[in-house]
Amino acid sequence: MTDVKIRLFVDHPLGAGQSLALDKAQSHYLFGVMRQQVGAKIAVFNGREGEWLTEVSEASKRGGVLLCKELRGPQVNPPDLWLVFAPIKKARTDFIVEKATEMGAARIMPVQTDYTNADRIRQDRLQAHALEAAEQCGGTFVPEVTDLTKLSALLESWPATRNLMFCDESLVGQMGAQAALQAAGAGPWAVLIGPEGGFSEKERARLHAAPFAYPVSLGPRILRADTAAVAALTVWQQALGDWM
Repeated sequence: MTDVKIRLFVDHPLGAGQSLALDKAQSHYLFGVMRQQVGAKIAVFNGREGEWLTEVSEASKRGGVLLCKELRGPQVNPPDLWLVFAPIKKARTDFIVEKATEMGAARIMPVQTDYTNADRIRQDRLQAHALEAAEQCGGTFVPEVTDLTKLSALLESWPATRNLMFCDESLVGQMGAQAALQAAGAGPWAVLIGPEGGFSEKERARLHAAPFAYPVSLGPRILRADTAAVAALTVWQQALGDWM
């Protein structure tokens, strides 16, 4: 297989002989920053049709064209897993989105809880972080990052067929997450991570009463929110996901 060091997400159908017009930002990156020239090999994916090998046929910092040559790898979609989390400080929220993408979340859903510090997010910026993470980690799928919604509203419309791994810091050192997941079994799932201040008693009571929620501990220590997101996704992937 041809060695390729650069991967790009393109919002364009892919197929042998297909030409791909690059936007200004992509052209600046390839030809201004990375100094690529006509004939250079670039890997591309669109989230639907796998990864393709392309060749630069036109190169300009304001615009360029790639030509699809051959399929490098099939489309690989992640498990049906959502990450639901309360936004924290900007850099740490970025970290959560990036790592969730790398670890195989299919949808990333910021929520406002009773103790969430942030009352707004830049959904477009977080979506761009997810895209960049997919480009860098070799994935062929870019998860959707939804806009901020209230946790209460999300729970009211929660699909009955989707289980929820509720990471409850009040259970630290108690029921292990992996055992609870394996007991519940495979299917559509979501992981819920709370804010820096934890869940309110009202939220915790509601989640413990929900028939779709499985309250779990992530071990003997209380984790920071960004650490908890990575730990919870790791446990779920090992128990029920595509790491098995």
